[in-house]
Amino acid sequence: MSWKLLWQIFWLFTKVAMFSWGGGPASLGLMQREVVAAGWLSPSEFADDIALSNALPGPTAPQASAYVGYKLAGWPGALIAVAGTVIPTTVLMLVLIIGFFSIKDNPNMKAAIQGVRPFVVGLLAWTAYQIAITVFNLNKQGLGASLMHDWSKWLIVLGTFLVLAFTNISPIWLVLVTAGIGLIFFR
Repeated sequence: MSWKLLWQIFWLFTKVAMFSWGGGPASLGLMQREVVAAGWLSPSEFADDIALSNALPGPTAPQASAYVGYKLAGWPGALIAVAGTVIPTTVLMLVLIIGFFSIKDNPNMKAAIQGVRPFVVGLLAWTAYQIAITVFNLNKQGLGASLMHDWSKWLIVLGTFLVLAFTNISPIWLVLVTAGIGLIFFR
Protein backbone atom coordinates (compact mmCIF):
# COMPACT_ATOMS: atom_id res chain seq x y z
CA MET A 1 0.00 0.00 0.00
CA SER A 2 1.42 3.34 -1.01
CA TRP A 3 0.61 6.92 -0.10
CA LYS A 4 0.09 7.55 -3.80
CA LEU A 5 -2.68 4.94 -3.95
CA LEU A 6 -4.32 6.33 -0.80
CA TRP A 7 -4.26 9.81 -2.34
CA GLN A 8 -5.78 8.45 -5.57
CA ILE A 9 -8.56 6.77 -3.58
CA PHE A 10 -9.25 9.94 -1.58
CA TRP A 11 -9.21 12.14 -4.69
CA LEU A 12 -11.49 9.89 -6.75
CA PHE A 13 -14.13 9.75 -4.02
CA THR A 14 -13.80 13.48 -3.36
CA LYS A 15 -14.48 14.13 -7.06
CA VAL A 16 -17.47 11.79 -7.00
CA ALA A 17 -18.87 13.47 -3.90
CA MET A 18 -18.25 17.01 -5.15
CA PHE A 19 -19.72 16.47 -8.63
CA SER A 20 -22.81 14.42 -7.86
CA TRP A 21 -26.03 16.01 -6.74
CA GLY A 22 -28.98 14.50 -4.94
CA GLY A 23 -27.37 12.60 -2.10
CA GLY A 24 -25.71 9.22 -1.79
CA PRO A 25 -27.84 7.18 -4.20
CA ALA A 26 -27.51 9.86 -6.88
CA SER A 27 -23.72 9.62 -6.65
CA LEU A 28 -23.68 5.92 -7.49
CA GLY A 29 -23.81 6.44 -11.25
CA LEU A 30 -20.79 8.70 -11.22
CA MET A 31 -19.07 6.45 -8.68
CA GLN A 32 -19.59 3.42 -10.93
CA ARG A 33 -18.27 5.24 -13.96
CA GLU A 34 -15.15 6.48 -12.16
CA VAL A 35 -14.34 3.26 -10.26
CA VAL A 36 -14.78 1.03 -13.32
CA ALA A 37 -12.85 3.47 -15.55
CA ALA A 38 -9.99 3.43 -13.02
CA GLY A 39 -9.96 -0.37 -13.25
CA TRP A 40 -10.62 -0.74 -9.54
CA LEU A 41 -13.82 -2.79 -9.90
CA SER A 42 -15.57 -4.56 -12.74
CA PRO A 43 -19.24 -3.72 -13.38
CA SER A 44 -20.15 -7.02 -11.71
CA GLU A 45 -18.07 -6.21 -8.63
CA PHE A 46 -19.71 -2.77 -8.47
CA ALA A 47 -23.15 -4.42 -8.56
CA ASP A 48 -22.06 -6.60 -5.61
CA ASP A 49 -20.79 -3.49 -3.84
CA ILE A 50 -24.14 -1.72 -4.27
CA ALA A 51 -26.10 -4.81 -3.20
CA LEU A 52 -24.05 -5.12 -0.01
CA SER A 53 -24.16 -1.37 0.66
CA ASN A 54 -27.94 -1.29 0.29
CA ALA A 55 -28.35 -4.34 2.52
CA LEU A 56 -26.64 -2.54 5.40
CA PRO A 57 -28.06 0.27 7.50
CA GLY A 58 -26.74 3.76 6.92
CA PRO A 59 -25.82 5.87 3.92
CA THR A 60 -25.01 3.98 0.73
CA ALA A 61 -22.26 6.14 -0.80
CA PRO A 62 -19.78 5.94 2.10
CA GLN A 63 -20.39 2.20 2.38
CA ALA A 64 -19.87 1.70 -1.34
CA SER A 65 -16.67 3.76 -1.24
CA ALA A 66 -15.42 1.79 1.79
CA TYR A 67 -15.87 -1.44 -0.21
CA VAL A 68 -13.68 -0.10 -3.00
CA GLY A 69 -11.10 1.36 -0.65
CA TYR A 70 -10.85 -1.88 1.29
CA LYS A 71 -10.41 -3.92 -1.88
CA LEU A 72 -7.56 -1.65 -2.98
CA ALA A 73 -5.74 -0.94 0.28
CA GLY A 74 -7.35 -2.72 3.23
CA TRP A 75 -8.56 -0.75 6.25
CA PRO A 76 -6.52 2.38 5.45
CA GLY A 77 -8.04 2.41 1.96
CA ALA A 78 -11.56 1.98 3.33
CA LEU A 79 -11.09 4.85 5.80
CA ILE A 80 -9.56 7.12 3.17
CA ALA A 81 -12.36 6.35 0.70
CA VAL A 82 -15.02 7.18 3.29
CA ALA A 83 -13.16 10.35 4.23
CA GLY A 84 -13.06 11.39 0.56
CA THR A 85 -16.78 10.70 0.26
CA VAL A 86 -17.85 12.55 3.40
CA ILE A 87 -15.42 15.22 4.60
CA PRO A 88 -15.12 17.57 1.57
CA THR A 89 -18.86 17.78 0.97
CA THR A 90 -19.63 18.14 4.67
CA VAL A 91 -17.26 21.08 4.95
CA LEU A 92 -18.66 22.58 1.75
CA MET A 93 -22.21 22.14 3.02
CA LEU A 94 -21.42 23.85 6.30
CA VAL A 95 -19.97 26.81 4.43
CA LEU A 96 -22.71 27.02 1.80
CA ILE A 97 -25.68 26.49 4.07
CA ILE A 98 -25.01 29.81 5.72
CA GLY A 99 -25.26 31.58 2.38
CA PHE A 100 -28.09 29.41 1.05
CA PHE A 101 -30.60 30.55 3.63
CA SER A 102 -30.08 34.11 2.50
CA ILE A 103 -30.77 33.27 -1.18
CA LYS A 104 -33.06 30.21 -1.04
CA ASP A 105 -36.07 32.25 -2.10
CA ASN A 106 -34.25 33.88 -5.00
CA PRO A 107 -36.01 32.99 -8.30
CA ASN A 108 -32.71 32.04 -9.94
CA MET A 109 -31.85 29.65 -7.11
CA LYS A 110 -35.33 28.11 -7.24
CA ALA A 111 -35.03 27.69 -11.02
CA ALA A 112 -31.60 26.04 -10.72
CA ILE A 113 -32.89 23.58 -8.13
CA GLN A 114 -35.90 22.76 -10.30
CA GLY A 115 -33.50 21.91 -13.13
CA VAL A 116 -31.34 19.64 -11.01
CA ARG A 117 -34.23 17.58 -9.60
CA PRO A 118 -35.12 15.76 -12.86
CA PHE A 119 -31.41 15.28 -13.55
CA VAL A 120 -31.18 13.31 -10.29
CA VAL A 121 -34.09 11.10 -11.37
CA GLY A 122 -32.34 10.43 -14.69
CA LEU A 123 -29.06 9.67 -12.95
CA LEU A 124 -30.76 7.23 -10.59
CA ALA A 125 -32.53 5.57 -13.53
CA TRP A 126 -29.22 5.23 -15.39
CA THR A 127 -27.58 3.73 -12.30
CA ALA A 128 -30.40 1.20 -11.93
CA TYR A 129 -30.08 0.38 -15.65
CA GLN A 130 -26.32 -0.19 -15.38
CA ILE A 131 -26.74 -2.45 -12.37
CA ALA A 132 -29.59 -4.33 -14.10
CA ILE A 133 -27.33 -5.03 -17.07
CA THR A 134 -24.93 -6.79 -14.73
CA VAL A 135 -27.46 -8.52 -12.46
CA PHE A 136 -29.50 -9.89 -15.36
CA ASN A 137 -26.56 -10.42 -17.76
CA LEU A 138 -28.37 -8.30 -20.35
CA ASN A 139 -25.25 -7.64 -22.45
CA LYS A 140 -24.91 -11.34 -23.25
CA GLN A 141 -28.43 -12.71 -23.29
CA GLY A 142 -30.76 -9.79 -24.03
CA LEU A 143 -34.00 -8.91 -22.28
CA GLY A 144 -36.12 -11.76 -23.62
CA ALA A 145 -33.64 -14.46 -22.64
CA SER A 146 -33.09 -12.77 -19.28
CA LEU A 147 -36.83 -12.81 -18.59
CA MET A 148 -36.87 -16.55 -19.40
CA HIS A 149 -33.73 -17.55 -17.48
CA ASP A 150 -33.75 -15.05 -14.62
CA TRP A 151 -37.50 -14.82 -14.06
CA SER A 152 -37.08 -15.35 -10.31
CA LYS A 153 -34.82 -12.30 -10.07
CA TRP A 154 -37.27 -10.27 -12.13
CA LEU A 155 -40.03 -11.33 -9.71
CA ILE A 156 -37.92 -10.02 -6.83
CA VAL A 157 -37.53 -6.69 -8.66
CA LEU A 158 -41.25 -6.44 -9.37
CA GLY A 159 -42.25 -7.56 -5.88
CA THR A 160 -39.85 -5.12 -4.24
CA PHE A 161 -41.13 -2.26 -6.37
CA LEU A 162 -44.78 -3.06 -5.70
CA VAL A 163 -44.31 -3.46 -1.96
CA LEU A 164 -42.38 -0.19 -1.71
CA ALA A 165 -44.78 1.68 -3.98
CA PHE A 166 -48.02 0.53 -2.39
CA THR A 167 -47.28 -0.20 1.27
CA ASN A 168 -45.49 1.36 4.20
CA ILE A 169 -43.38 -1.73 4.83
CA SER A 170 -39.81 -0.83 5.68
CA PRO A 171 -37.16 -1.75 3.10
CA ILE A 172 -35.30 -3.41 5.99
CA TRP A 173 -37.82 -6.27 5.91
CA LEU A 174 -37.42 -6.60 2.16
CA VAL A 175 -33.64 -6.83 2.50
CA LEU A 176 -34.04 -9.63 5.04
CA VAL A 177 -36.66 -11.48 2.98
CA THR A 178 -34.69 -11.23 -0.27
CA ALA A 179 -31.46 -12.27 1.47
CA GLY A 180 -33.34 -15.33 2.71
CA ILE A 181 -34.65 -16.01 -0.78
CA GLY A 182 -31.09 -15.78 -2.07
CA LEU A 183 -29.84 -18.23 0.55
CA ILE A 184 -32.56 -20.71 -0.32
CA PHE A 185 -32.79 -20.44 -4.12
CA PHE A 186 -29.52 -18.96 -5.46
CA ARG A 187 -26.86 -21.20 -3.93
